[in-house]
Amino acid sequence: MGEYLRQQPRDIYYSLCQYGMSDVWKWGDSVGGNSWRTTNDIIDTWASVKGIALDQDKSAAYAKPGNWNDPDMLVVGHVGWGNPHPSKLKPDEQYLHISLWSLFSAPLLIGCDMEKLDDFTLNLLTNDEVIEVNQDPLGKQATCLQTIGNLRIYVKEMEDGCYAVGFCNFGTEIADLSYKEFGKLGINGKFRARDLWRQKDISNIDSTTGQLAIKVPAHGVVLYKFSPVK
Repeated sequence: MGEYLRQQPRDIYYSLCQYGMSDVWKWGDSVGGNSWRTTNDIIDTWASVKGIALDQDKSAAYAKPGNWNDPDMLVVGHVGWGNPHPSKLKPDEQYLHISLWSLFSAPLLIGCDMEKLDDFTLNLLTNDEVIEVNQDPLGKQATCLQTIGNLRIYVKEMEDGCYAVGFCNFGTEIADLSYKEFGKLGINGKFRARDLWRQKDISNIDSTTGQLAIKVPAHGVVLYKFSPVK
C-alpha cells in the first residue's frame, strides 16, 4: 500500500492501524506510514484515557516530522458509535486529555458530532496556544520526566528552545505544591512561565532559586510553556 501511495502525483497521508501490535512505531516509517495507532480503540471513560496516556512513553522516541504515534481520536463533545451521547469525561479530564494528546504530538482527530459542538468543547478544540504545542515543527513527543505521587510531569522540547510542560494529576486528590526541581525537566536558567489554557503569563523564574506554585485538580492538568528570558 505504501509503495503504491508514494507513486501517486499528490501528497497522501498514510495512517496505519495496527492497534499498537508488533511495535508498529519501529517499522511504520519503512513501509511509508505517516502515523500509526499505538493502542486499542479509545472510549470516553477516564479508565480508557488514563490507560492509553500512561502507555505512550514506549513509542515516544520514534516520533518525528512525518512519523506520528496515534493514541486514537479525541473523545470530547458528542461522541459514541451507534449510541451518541455527551462525553462521559469530566471537564478536568477533558483538559488533561487534550493537553496530553497535544504534548504527545498526536494527530488531533476530532471524534465528535461537529453539528452539536457546545461552547466548552469548541473552546477545548480551538485554543491556538495548545494547538501550537501539538503542531511544533520539531516534532518531538513529550515523555514523563518526573513522578511525584500521582502527579506525572510530561515535558516536550520545542523548536524555539521553549519547553511545554504538563503537570498531570492521575490521582483522586488535588495536587498542591511549590515546584522547584526544574533541572529534572531539563529547564535551566531564567525563564517565563505561561499558562497555555488561560493564555496568561504567570511569572519569571530563576531555575536555581525560584519556585512555582502548582495546583492541579484531580484527574486534571496544568499546562505551561517555559520560555527562556535574559
